[in-house]
Amino acid sequence: MAIEGPFWRAIAVFRVASLVYAVVLLAQHRGYAEPVLGWLVILAMALWTAGATLAYAAESLRRWPLLSADLAVTLACLLASPYVQGTLQTATGTMPVPATWMAAPVLAWAVRHGRRAGTLAALVVAAGDIWSRSGADEASVLINETVLLLMAGWLVGHVARLAKQAEERMQRAAEMEAAQRERERLARDIHDSVLQVLALVHRRGRELGGEAGELGRLAGEQEAALRELISIAPPAPSGTTDLRSLLARYGSPAVTVSAPATPLLLPAETAASVAAAVGAALDNVRAHCGHDARAWVLAEFLDGAVTVTVRDEGPGIPQGRLEQAAADGRMGVARSIRGRMAELGGKVTIVSVPGQGTEVEITLPA
Repeated sequence: MAIEGPFWRAIAVFRVASLVYAVVLLAQHRGYAEPVLGWLVILAMALWTAGATLAYAAESLRRWPLLSADLAVTLACLLASPYVQGTLQTATGTMPVPATWMAAPVLAWAVRHGRRAGTLAALVVAAGDIWSRSGADEASVLINETVLLLMAGWLVGHVARLAKQAEERMQRAAEMEAAQRERERLARDIHDSVLQVLALVHRRGRELGGEAGELGRLAGEQEAALRELISIAPPAPSGTTDLRSLLARYGSPAVTVSAPATPLLLPAETAASVAAAVGAALDNVRAHCGHDARAWVLAEFLDGAVTVTVRDEGPGIPQGRLEQAAADGRMGVARSIRGRMAELGGKVTIVSVPGQGTEVEITLPA
């Protein structure tokens, strides 16, 4: 991943700086008890610093073999310290020959594979450090170094994992944005061509009647289906559903569905229940007003609540008709509409005037 690049460059800088520090320590102590062996260890560290820096720069090489070799070389240099330092190893304040350089593979494992791998590498390096200094009477120093290694492995792994997750989210957002732009472009092209033709055929067919009227009706249905297809919004967040996409399915030449331009996100089950209640209301329109009766569905978000209104221009509901239907065991409105919304904490308001149609308003806290 591109986000790993800065981490590997930082580790490379850390290796070089730690190598310089190890050189200074070795020179300060005049090569310890075995100067030749000490400078050979420094040479090995320098060669591995150059090789590891080049290898980690290639993303294809950041695999288990390289990481394992990094750990093995570090342990070899660390375990050579007692032979280089001899009796000076037990002196107070003496550090192993690699000094801070031994933390480099811990950081590499953490960046590549996260907190657990970084912690595991820290434990391996700490065990090697403790063994190489087993004769030194500095238990508190060893404990502090071990804790620092563990914290470095865990913390760097955690930060690296967060950075990778952020990069993945940004990439998905960029892909969604590009897909949305392409969808909008296609929608404009279709709207300016195909939909205009279908709308014209629908209108002229209804005016001419007969077989032309049937063609006009089919054109109207295809226009509604095509409008629904090109108006599909980007995928909703996990566990939620855009209520607009569910309501758009009810659109037809006889049913006009209007919704805001912004998503109406609800929990998936809640959105399905609202859409089912709207479907039940439209079924009542067809049952009592005829299959060709006009109906309008309006969805909106107001004052922290989602409101969906279903209106028709039918004969209306006579006074007391709903109560009588419930008493007779016909529970369409009571269960399919009011019952669903009551379970979700919403409410249903039905306003009907004989001869002027019916309006069903469903309100649900968002």
